[in-house]
Amino acid sequence: MRYPALIDGKRGAYGIVFPDIDGIAAMGETLDEVILNGAAVLQDYAVEMERDGLDLVPPSSLEDTEVPEGCVLTSIVLVRATPDKPSVRLNISLDAGIAEFIASESKRRGMSRKNFLEWMVRQTAQVGG
Repeated sequence: MRYPALIDGKRGAYGIVFPDIDGIAAMGETLDEVILNGAAVLQDYAVEMERDGLDLVPPSSLEDTEVPEGCVLTSIVLVRATPDKPSVRLNISLDAGIAEFIASESKRRGMSRKNFLEWMVRQTAQVGG
């Protein structure tokens, strides 16, 4: 499911809200960070709703979402996590250049390689890749 989201703010202080879901918001210093934080709160929302036995609010279409002045419309994919299940170990071989990129970019962002790869998968899902 892809939920419409509205980003506002300025460099160093962005916010993101979900028009379909009251009370769900996140902040971030960069656009990447606010989108990542938005995806995390959306996932938390889904976990809480399921825990309470409630249905998720269905997402509106992007075309039907009103965009207030000063906001930017985007969408966030709800990537379902399974917190009650253990992580899965993957044994993969990568091109050396790709592995170096993952190492340097994760270090630059202050993330572990695992968190960086998870973030990249979510980003790819976000743009429909």
